[in-house]
Amino acid sequence: MITISGRRLGAVALTATLAAGLLATGGTAQAAGEHADTQAALNGYQSHAGPGAAVYAGNANGSWHLTAGSASISAARPIKSDEHFRIASQTKTFTAAVVLQLVDEGRVELDAPVERYLPGVLQGNGYDGNRITVRQVLQHTSGIPDLNVLDFAPKAAGLLKPDGSVDPRSLVKLALQTYPPASAPGVQVLYSNLGYMVNGLLVEQVTGVSMREAVTSRIINRLGLTRTAYSAAGDRTLPAPFIPGYRGVRFGPVQFWTETTTMPVGAEPSLSSAAGAMVSSLADMAKFYRALLAGQVVSPAALTEMRKIATIANPADPRWLGVGLGLQLISLSCGGQAWFHNGYGFSGYTSITAATEDGRYASMMTNAWEFTSIKPTPVDVIESALCGSR
Repeated sequence: MITISGRRLGAVALTATLAAGLLATGGTAQAAGEHADTQAALNGYQSHAGPGAAVYAGNANGSWHLTAGSASISAARPIKSDEHFRIASQTKTFTAAVVLQLVDEGRVELDAPVERYLPGVLQGNGYDGNRITVRQVLQHTSGIPDLNVLDFAPKAAGLLKPDGSVDPRSLVKLALQTYPPASAPGVQVLYSNLGYMVNGLLVEQVTGVSMREAVTSRIINRLGLTRTAYSAAGDRTLPAPFIPGYRGVRFGPVQFWTETTTMPVGAEPSLSSAAGAMVSSLADMAKFYRALLAGQVVSPAALTEMRKIATIANPADPRWLGVGLGLQLISLSCGGQAWFHNGYGFSGYTSITAATEDGRYASMMTNAWEFTSIKPTPVDVIESALCGSR
């Protein structure tokens, strides 16, 4: 360990990649051998990502699990598929699914103005809720700008309650007053955490219950996602068992890490709410995506709406085809396409889950905030896992 000022900040040998094919509970050496290409991609990704990384994948016939590195800098252990971590923006897929359930119930219309459901929320500072539709907010085409929680936290300091939480409605109101629209509605795709916080307010207004209650009763409990939760405001802990989150830097083989699992800003659920407040596990995320694409979460008609994409060029990764409602689409080198969403958590987690319409699935994560385009990328690992599950 490297210790500075009495505080553990990093590890060298311990967080180097463990033996290739190191498997968590439920994995086998055979799985590593059968999926050597994915293990190599995972090892390569972990070499520039967090202390550890893992992928859980499979098809209708079964699942397999590979890991690299370590779940902790204090003790060498593999990341397990049933351990909790913050899924960050993967929360958006759950949020979109709840809104589409309300569409199924006839309580929300996708192409209706947001003003109908949230009167006065999108008004002023250049906003007009009569010109912004529910679909546009779900698809990141509303013109509502993105909101970086770490950057915005000082501006929201006056909203903090004694437990460090904030009221999502007050946070959204302040953010909209602070930042004018980034574009006119329907003009372009502009990824927006703030927009998904608005989606959460819409769900609460229509259902009369909190977003946490809506997601829990409508999705988590119905699907039996025992390792998934919408974190309560003020609760920055993770349920056991969990994977610690880290932020840090690498200098060649030397790695410096600070554990940030419960950092006051990045881990506070109410600061991201419907855009990123959830925790889950690799196995549960795969189960959710499988159920969603199998029509077990929303109706076939609603799922069709979720899969209508707004195409957008992405020079950094030409595999990316566009964005739907809480879903994104990529092409696979082995043929076909996959629906996915990723999540980058400031408190130390990077993750992505994807599934195909023929029943293949893959969920992967690293226990660090790793927002780079260095290859292999998370999409490279996911693509290898999906193609290796045919």
